[in-house]
Amino acid sequence: MTPEQFIEFARVLPESLLLVSSDGQLLATNQPAADMLGLRRQQMRQKTLFEFVTESANDVVKYLQACSSSRAMVIGSLTLRKNDGQTLICRSQGAVIQPWSPESSALILLRLENRTLATGNFIILNQKIDELAKEVQRRKQAEEALKKMNQELEIRVEERTAALQETLNELKLTQTQLIQAEKMSSLGQMVAGIAHEINNPVSFIHGNLHHAHEYTQDLLKLVQIYQHLCPNTPPEIQEHIEEIDLDFLIQDITQLFHSMQVGTERIQEIVKSLRNFSRLDEAELKQVNIHEGIDNTLMILEHRLQARHEYPEIKIIKKYSQLPNVTCYPGQLNQVFMNIIVNAIDALEASAVNGQWSEVNPQATNNPQIEIKTEVIDEKWIMVSIADNGLGINEEFHSKLFDPFFTTKDVGKGTGLGLFISYQIIVEKHQGQISCFSVPKKGAEFIIRIPVAQSHEI
Repeated sequence: MTPEQFIEFARVLPESLLLVSSDGQLLATNQPAADMLGLRRQQMRQKTLFEFVTESANDVVKYLQACSSSRAMVIGSLTLRKNDGQTLICRSQGAVIQPWSPESSALILLRLENRTLATGNFIILNQKIDELAKEVQRRKQAEEALKKMNQELEIRVEERTAALQETLNELKLTQTQLIQAEKMSSLGQMVAGIAHEINNPVSFIHGNLHHAHEYTQDLLKLVQIYQHLCPNTPPEIQEHIEEIDLDFLIQDITQLFHSMQVGTERIQEIVKSLRNFSRLDEAELKQVNIHEGIDNTLMILEHRLQARHEYPEIKIIKKYSQLPNVTCYPGQLNQVFMNIIVNAIDALEASAVNGQWSEVNPQATNNPQIEIKTEVIDEKWIMVSIADNGLGINEEFHSKLFDPFFTTKDVGKGTGLGLFISYQIIVEKHQGQISCFSVPKKGAEFIIRIPVAQSHEI
């Protein structure tokens, strides 16, 4: 990075930044750094870092050498000598921008932060952490109290009639559903917040890539004009052209910008999927594209579909038909897709542990896969099928699949509520149907049928 590039990069940033060489030469600075010293940037030109700090030159050189030789950011402390004679203790963060070479010394980017302000922020952070810890402790105590109350209630219920036992089970189920609903609400809020925070910097980068590409093309065009008008370049310039392989650079830089463009677009797609999956603002009935909900769910679960350790890659096969927009509760329907697809992934992973996929052939059709199919049944109904080719479900469990708290997973890996809640969402909220067909060692298929329009929306 040249001083000119540094100034162009740093002028819009609020942090105090200095660009120095490993021998302490001050190459460039931005306005916040000059304001911190009470100087104008012009007054800092052709100066060294030693002229603005109270530490010994030997200590400063050691710190700069540590920055030059480390791949990570190096934390340090520098005491600045301000223009008015006062001193300011700063927390410094140094990172090497250009490593040392025989031709030139290393370039180091220093970020300076008023230690008093930083300490204040740290104290505030500690206070917030203490408050959070106290809140966690209060909640833990409340949970312990609730657990104790439940134990006492169970003892009392055992002494009562079967009718009271049934009432208790209903209350317990309602309580668990409320907790599950709160978890999903918190998850949706967290996902939406993360998506928002990621989207801001990515949009900034994505928006500036076009301008950066145009600026680069202008510079390259200027170089080409110079080569045309001055074919007999000095040996030093010709040697540098050959060293950087200018012809390859001109060809490759467009590909680099294209790759960065594709990368930022990919991040924006993921952010969009996170927002669409949470759908916090869509608690009411709304016409939606069912395929978008499925695709957003697959995007969220993409990390679990990739090959990991003893688990092979899970292939997704989509057989989408042309569906009309469906009036539904989008967030709740996405929750159903999530529950069923997660169960399919768990089943395929269990199959891998049992050795079913010990020899995986990418071209074979019997490798782990999830097939998602959609169809129009008639003008009033559509169907979504989600099938896996895992170990399947034993026939004795078929009648219990949608019962609350029933699970075939190991302790701690399933609550037994996923399919029960899915059943309620499909049958009670959408007046639809959900069923499962499974043969041991041949996988399982869940079929969802929902009406295109809800009868109570008219």
